[in-house]
Amino acid sequence: MTDSSADAAASPPLRPAPLVQEFAGVSFQSRALSMSVRRTIRPFIEAWAVTPSLPWPAPLVDRAAVTVRPVHGTRRHRVRLAECAAEFLYTPDAGEHQAILYLHGGAFVCCGLATHRNLVSRISASTRAPVLAVDYRMLPRHPIRRAVEDGISGLRWLMSHGYPIERIVVAGDSAGGFLTFAVAHEALRLGLGVAGTVALSPLTDLDPLPKMEHPNSYRCALFPRRAVPALLTLVRRAERRGGDGYEPVSSPVDLDLAGMPPALIQTGSEEMVYTDAVTMGERLEAAGVPAQVQVWEKQIHVFQAAAGAVPEGGRAISEIGRFVRSLA
Repeated sequence: MTDSSADAAASPPLRPAPLVQEFAGVSFQSRALSMSVRRTIRPFIEAWAVTPSLPWPAPLVDRAAVTVRPVHGTRRHRVRLAECAAEFLYTPDAGEHQAILYLHGGAFVCCGLATHRNLVSRISASTRAPVLAVDYRMLPRHPIRRAVEDGISGLRWLMSHGYPIERIVVAGDSAGGFLTFAVAHEALRLGLGVAGTVALSPLTDLDPLPKMEHPNSYRCALFPRRAVPALLTLVRRAERRGGDGYEPVSSPVDLDLAGMPPALIQTGSEEMVYTDAVTMGERLEAAGVPAQVQVWEKQIHVFQAAAGAVPEGGRAISEIGRFVRSLA
């Protein structure tokens, strides 16, 4: 069942139906961005997908983003967690009633605090909440469970600094969306029920088949088809490094989701991970968890990161703010 963008904007944040809300309209800026990504970033990902096991200089991606600036007035400082770095960031209107734990995207192999600083600061401004962005351990040196452990470490840091667990929202994009649900689920297992989850263009299923069989595998502006099985190969190799007794992290769509907190999921209608987003919403709903899936017409992967130039990105971040504030 679908809803118009106007109705969606006026709807209560946690209504049980409809599961999917459609946001129509594609701006000139959005079309230009999509074309640019197809011609620049996608060919690089295509090359990586051919030989993902080569020593690609993934850390350079975050280093190259040092010029990315947060929104005006943002204050931030570095934090040291048990096994990784993090950054505590807040904008002038941020209060003390809520906090957000943010897990960046990058296919578990690249990006970090610098690449996502502007996006995270915009989310802080929209939600009026401070954000702890976690620079979690990544593939290929570390399996996914280490990233989940770093997310839990981030939650404990926020709790130790005065933010009750029931007022912390876990958020992330792409691979960080996978970690958003994995961390929230692990927190629930530990008796630490968070307030909610927000996932932007999330990867939620490591099984490549549903994505490969969907028409979006030919439409996605960012990811070529061969990138999907290439990532799975990389994940499996890293998991083998876990050693005796290591337990791989299950895909969020395969978890027992009973008791999970309310969720907001945003995706573009032609993304490779569109099916991941919708399936996750369906699984949450089936488990009795309030979930919204917002489908934005022809928007590229994590279009919210382009909010400074693409109006749909700004609207989507406003939706995030509305959802998070509704949980307070």
